[in-house]
Order: sequence, then structure tokens, then C-alpha cells
Amino acid sequence: MSDPSAQGYQVLARKYRPATFVDLIGQEAMVRTLRNAFATDRIAHAFILTGVRGVGKTTTARIVAKGLNCIGADGAGGPTTEPCGVCEHCRAIAEGRHVDVLEMDAASRTGVADIRDIIESVQYRSASARYKVYIIDEVHMLSNSAFNALLKTLEEPPPHVKFIFATTEIRKVPVTVLSRCQRFDLRRIEPEVMIAHLTAIAAREGAEIAPEALALITRAAEGSVRDAMSLLDQAIAHGAGVTGPDQVRAMLGLADRSRVLDLFDMVLRGQAGDALSELGAQYADGADPIAVLRDLAEITHWVSVIKITPEAAEDPTVAAAERARGQAMADAIPMRVLTRLWQMLLKALDEVSLAPNGMMAAEMALIRLTHVADLPDPGTLIKRLQQGNPGASPAAAGRATPGSAAPNRSGPTASSHHAPRASAQPSGAATALADQPETALARYARFDDVVALIQRMRDVRLLIEVETHLRLVHYAPGRIEFEPTGDAPRELASTLAARLQGWTGARWGISVTNTGGGATIAETRAAELRGAEAQALQSPTVQALFAAFPAARFLGITTPDSLADSVAAEAPPTAEDDWDPFEDT
Repeated sequence: MSDPSAQGYQVLARKYRPATFVDLIGQEAMVRTLRNAFATDRIAHAFILTGVRGVGKTTTARIVAKGLNCIGADGAGGPTTEPCGVCEHCRAIAEGRHVDVLEMDAASRTGVADIRDIIESVQYRSASARYKVYIIDEVHMLSNSAFNALLKTLEEPPPHVKFIFATTEIRKVPVTVLSRCQRFDLRRIEPEVMIAHLTAIAAREGAEIAPEALALITRAAEGSVRDAMSLLDQAIAHGAGVTGPDQVRAMLGLADRSRVLDLFDMVLRGQAGDALSELGAQYADGADPIAVLRDLAEITHWVSVIKITPEAAEDPTVAAAERARGQAMADAIPMRVLTRLWQMLLKALDEVSLAPNGMMAAEMALIRLTHVADLPDPGTLIKRLQQGNPGASPAAAGRATPGSAAPNRSGPTASSHHAPRASAQPSGAATALADQPETALARYARFDDVVALIQRMRDVRLLIEVETHLRLVHYAPGRIEFEPTGDAPRELASTLAARLQGWTGARWGISVTNTGGGATIAETRAAELRGAEAQALQSPTVQALFAAFPAARFLGITTPDSLADSVAAEAPPTAEDDWDPFEDT
């Protein structure tokens, strides 16, 4: 390989790639373990390194490979965690040209044939180095067959062979492979360590970068050294050697954090006009709408965490003034407001990402957020109403739920009030005689039982016609006399008779008369609902609710009796007390 200096500019991520464990930052636990293993000659035959992108997995693998094969400047050294970097093996490994250190990208070589090449080559000793080292990057991309083919060799490799695997998806690696390797989890780099590292690199490059700019780069890197180095490289070029926070924000498409805090404050105060103006100004300055909402969500999470653990405010990536402001917000904003804001921002982020115009979706999200900013939660609303009406009780008249819909039709079946009554022998037209024994129809003692039968048979059309068009005059098992409404279907009597005969196996006499009918089931149900609403409106608490929300409507009313009935109906059957599971049958 040619001299790197002859290849032109080299990016910072490669130029300052750690060559020894001393240069590796943020992985002290792994370094300590490896140093002790090398010092006591307890070096495993296989390692697997896992962690997020850019934390040093491949770099660590190369350092381990150099440490295994380093012979020192005098050519007499042994395995070490401090490779000299000058011997032929260290230089060849660093330049990627060592014949005994083989790197394979599992993302592009995933099959059994690629693993077969490794299995066949491990039998031969290394050409010049102490160990033959196989570094397989993104090992989780190997196929299941490839993993299975590697298992035997991985469990009992020749003494001159070492395997080093690297992966970002450790859960995708079979447990049979994990059990044969020594695992190291590389951590994200802490912000303090990252800022110090970037400061040192910028000084070595002769670039002037403001601490606030480095904090922004650190936050954007999310613990990845490679991401941070790439952003630092871009920031140096963007600022032509002198870079401030405004330039980094423009480079990353971020809004000024202080301005995002201003927007956050406007949202919580319900100032919709000011919030839209601030969003428009940030958009004009180059901020992406979805990035602004993401920043709002980040601030919501940050303030929530500070409210629970005040120590979280001491974040080195946040300016001192912003930290003080965040602490003040955490002290003033209730947690229920923060959690509601978080949920709405998550939904808004999805909407903005799917909307044809992201700015419009972001504006609509801000309008919603400011609209609900000062709305109390249900518990607070009830407390306020009770304080305004000390004698009121929410359960004074059942449970009334104001809403935006008209009264529904759920509730107790009104036909329970149509008790059979004595009357003269049915007279009229269209009578079908029923001469079945009484025992066959005993289960249908009331008209309610007939309605329940229609419900069980799921004949929706007939059920609606019976509930809305049938005014019951007389009922007896096997005989029904009714007065139809003015808009009742002409075939209602014949249809009802045919359905009941088919379902019960007995003939039913259905008579139609012109007078004497009571209210329909639907009319009775509506009257009951109106009565329940009128009774509920007598409660001072309900009156206060409707005064606060004039456009509210009853969705439904649940009384204690109806609630108890529904609970009893849904309760599982209980076993008999005298049942013995061991009794012989």
C-alpha cells in the first residue's frame, strides 16, 4: 500500500484512529480486562465486540491483532496490550496489508462458501506472524448456514488462530456463537469525554471552535466517536478554521436551543400566534420543521427528567443559562402537562413525516398544542367543580359523560316495561293459529324473551323493525297482537311469524290491530334516556360541567343499578359449592 501522505487529505476519523489502547477513549472496562488477560497469558481464542456505530469495534479488533503479533522494536517482544507500532507486523496491520490478519466484511460475504474458505485456511500456520487473526465485521449478517458451518472451528480452533467478531446487532448472533466467544460491550462515549477529545483534535488541527459548537456536535453524535469526528471535520471546513455555534446549527439544520426554549414556553402559555411566528422565523432561518418538533420533544423529555432527578440538569452539552431555564421550567410545569405534551409531539412527528407539506403539518401541531396547553385534566376539573359547589357529588345522579355526540342507543331494553296484560281475544286481520303445547313455548313467557331471541339470532333488520315499528297490544307465549306504526313494513307480521316458527319449531299467531298499542321499544328507551338526563342535570356538578362546556352532549348515562347488572352479566359462572373434583363419575 502506498504512503497515506501521498493520497491527499485524510479525514479526521481515519487520521486520528487510535493505534493503542491508550488512545482508545471511553472503554476503560474492556481495556482493563484485556490488559489483565494479556498479562496473565489468558487470551481467549475468540472475541466478539458489540456496540453502536462508531465506538471503536473495528479499531479495537485491529489493536488486539497488533498486540497479539507485536514483536517489539527489538524483535524479541511477546503479546502485549501496548503494541510498539514500529515493528513490521504492527505497521503491516495498521496499513491493512498483513497476510496473516484477514479482515472480512460479513455484510458482503454472507454465505457458507465464504466460511468454507476460512475453515480450510485455519489448518495452515501463519506465514510470518505469531497468530493468524480473522476479523469478521458485521458478523450478524452471516446466514444461519454460515454460522452453523463455523461452529466447530470456532469452538476448537488450532492454537495459532484467533477470531475477532464485531457487530452492532448482538441479538441477531446465534447463542451458540456467543457461548464460544468472550464478549465485550463497547459503551457510548460520555459527553464530557467526547468534548475533551474533540477539543484536543481541534487544537492539533489548528482550528478555533467555540465550546458551544463542540457541545452541539457532541449532542448530534449521540456517543459515536466516528460521527463526532466526521461532524468536526465538516464544521472546520464550514467555518474555514473559525467555527461558532450558529454555524454548526446551520450545518446541522438545527434551531437555536434558546429559541426552541422560547417556542416551548409559548406553547405552554397557549400563545398560538406567537408560536406560529417563531416557527416561521426558524423555518426562514433554515430549520427543518420536523427538527423543530424533535427539539421540542427533546426539551419535553429533558424537563421531565430534571423534574424527577434534578441532577440531570448538569448536562455539559447544555449552556449554563439554558440549564437554569430548564430547572425553572421543571419546577413550574406539572408532570401531567409534560406527559400530555410528549404524547402529542410523538403523534405530531409522525404526521409531519407523512404530510405532503411538513411546514403545514408542524403549524397544525403547534395550534393543537397551544389549544390544549391550559386545559385541565379530568381530575383537576372535578376538583374545581367540587370547590365551586361544595355540596356536589359526582355520583349524585349516576355517571354522566359530556361529549360531542348525540345520545346513543345503548342502554336497558325498553321492552322490559311491556308486561303482558289481560285483554280481549285478539281480533283483526292476518291471524295465524298456533296450537303448540304450552311446554314448547314456556321459555318465551314474556315479550322480552322474544326480543332477546331475535338478538341472539342476529337478525338485525327484524330487530330494528320490531323495536321501532311494533306497538304491543297483547302477548302470550305463541301469540302476539300489535299495532304497527304508520311507516311500518307491510310484511312485518308475516316475517315475524315465519322467523319465530323457524327458530322455535312452533307456530306463532301474529295479529295486527289498528288501536290499543303502547309505545315502541325505541320510544320507551328514548323516554328513559330523557328522564335519566333530566335527573342527571339536577346534580350541581353536572350543571357546572355543562356551564363550562355549553356545547357538550350526553353520550350515555350509567347508573349504579345498570352497572351492577352489566358486571353480573359479564361475570364468569361459579362452580357449585358441593362439586367435588375427585368424586367418581
